[in-house]
Amino acid sequence: MTKPTFDLQSHSLHSDGVLPAADVVARAAEAGVELLALSDHDTIDGVDEAIAAGVRHGVAVVPSTEISSVDGRYEDLHVLGYGIDHHDPVLAERLLSARADRELRAERMAAKLNELGFEVDDAPLAKRRAAGKPLGRPHLAEAVLIHPANAERLAEEGHDDISSFIPAYLIPGTPGYLARTHPTVFEAIGWIHDAGGLAIWAHPYWDLDSDEEVLGALDRFKAAGLDGVEAFYPTHSAEQTRLVVDKARELGLLTTGSSDYHGPEHRLFRTFLAHELHGAEPDLTPLHEAAARAAAAATAGS
Repeated sequence: MTKPTFDLQSHSLHSDGVLPAADVVARAAEAGVELLALSDHDTIDGVDEAIAAGVRHGVAVVPSTEISSVDGRYEDLHVLGYGIDHHDPVLAERLLSARADRELRAERMAAKLNELGFEVDDAPLAKRRAAGKPLGRPHLAEAVLIHPANAERLAEEGHDDISSFIPAYLIPGTPGYLARTHPTVFEAIGWIHDAGGLAIWAHPYWDLDSDEEVLGALDRFKAAGLDGVEAFYPTHSAEQTRLVVDKARELGLLTTGSSDYHGPEHRLFRTFLAHELHGAEPDLTPLHEAAARAAAAATAGS
């Protein structure tokens, strides 16, 4: 069975990963990744470092970001931007506004968690704020988990990592959750296009449950200018993958994929090339071209 040599979503300490961007690239190279995207949430701060590391390690790195977006009742859909101009000041300003919205939301959720009886360690949150790093639910959950005053309650409830705490307290319908309002999926697509990139809807079946919802969203997002969809993903079944690939072919969309690498100790996303192709062969020519341009520019400027 053909295995992928591309991994088009990964995260560093600039968002919710744990490794520096260069280390993410080095580990990708060790795993046999040939085409990589460092797609930190709502930031492009690690892209230059990743591209430079890619040149050293022989990995083609696509300039990328992952924009956390809303779409009606769907309150946390992700739109990947590939081949963006990561030095575009307009994009940087827009991503800053998105991070500010997330930060305000995180502060309000921290207050709700306090009301629910949890102590929230502000030190790591303040450190990220001071560094201009995105602040999201994983960081808020970690701030609860590391506070010693919460240890007994967390043990009683069976929460020993963020992967169990977030579904219990920080998703829609749970007591600590608050919705975001900005940007919408349509706005995120526009931001990516304005920066010269391709807009790809990430892991559709991670966020939506039914085939009908996924196919309907693809129709709507395509009408708004979507360029592709992440069909190949560790949690997508063979049937879901084939359904998305067939729909993408019908709509003229690119199909991409990733293992969504977050770090070597992550409960779900710790292994590069963990996504399956299930017999499909994506055409990633535009992304290879974008990576080649980025590497040439980095080499010329060094």
